[in-house]
Amino acid sequence: QVQLVESGGGLVQAGGSLTLSCAASGRISSINAMSWYRQAPGKQRELVAAISSGGSINYADSVKGRFTISRDNAKNTVFLQMNSLKPEDTAVYYCNADIQRWSFSSHVNYWGQGTQVTVSS
Repeated sequence: QVQLVESGGGLVQAGGSLTLSCAASGRISSINAMSWYRQAPGKQRELVAAISSGGSINYADSVKGRFTISRDNAKNTVFLQMNSLKPEDTAVYYCNADIQRWSFSSHVNYWGQGTQVTVSS
């Protein structure tokens, strides 16, 4: 069984910073893209940032220059450093990854359970 477990969410004032972590565990052979999504109340889930296994990175325009995604391949972990947070960043943040399990030939998409980020004005 593969699991993605997020941590690091919480309540922060506008202008503050938070770092989210997401660790993948289980019988993992390889991980392709790892991403962070978020979903605010009443809104659709949206891509925040993504990083490939080779280190290619994409950001949503709304977070460029403020958020940084990184990964530790040895620990199967992805991070999201969030600076200059705004009230509109308030959402549940979800980790997402394409993971190949041992003895399986293809990658499967997995989601974490989500972590709440609340930015007060």
